[in-house]
Amino acid sequence: MAAPAAGDRPVKPDGSSSYILLVQHLIEKCLLFNMNQRECVEALSKHANIEPVISITVWNELEKENKDFFSSYFQNMQKNRKEEDYCSQAPPEQIMLEDAAGQVHHQRLDQDYSSNCRQPILR
Repeated sequence: MAAPAAGDRPVKPDGSSSYILLVQHLIEKCLLFNMNQRECVEALSKHANIEPVISITVWNELEKENKDFFSSYFQNMQKNRKEEDYCSQAPPEQIMLEDAAGQVHHQRLDQDYSSNCRQPILR
């Protein structure tokens, strides 16, 4: 079942559990993209024509029923956003040096290494 295009009439909830399950499924997709509640509600409103009040209600119920998951999710999301902020603010040369230093250190430890913000240096 394809979601209606933006600008079409909004999806009308009929109160059925299938509609709630659809919204839940779409929220779970948003979680895979590391969206917070506001971002998810906006995306569902824009792309699936789901009324924000419905998305918020389903999100809040999911959060109540899955406290441990959401606690961990929000902690990871904060950590990832801090790393993204750092990567967007750090000069490429600093990232390159930290990446190189990490690789050398890593080779000594004989463990897998991956930088959180590798970026090519453009000259």
